[in-house]
Amino acid sequence: MEIKILGTGCQKCKTLERMTNEVVAENNIQAHISKVEDIMEIMKYGIIATPGLVINEKVVISGRLPSKDEIKTQIEKFANG
Repeated sequence: MEIKILGTGCQKCKTLERMTNEVVAENNIQAHISKVEDIMEIMKYGIIATPGLVINEKVVISGRLPSKDEIKTQIEKFANG
């Protein structure tokens, strides 16, 4: 599973990255997490506001900071799907 955090480095983006790493570690999920900070790359995903959470190249959350439970739910949809 490929997970990307889209954000230019704002506090919400850093928090989303930390929470996503925690969810993956706490639930023993096999995933590669990367951070995309280049604004031109972020624009390719068509989001209007950061932070953004992308799983297997599909934008699942953008423009807000989700809860850890919501992050886990989104990851599980791809793990089971």
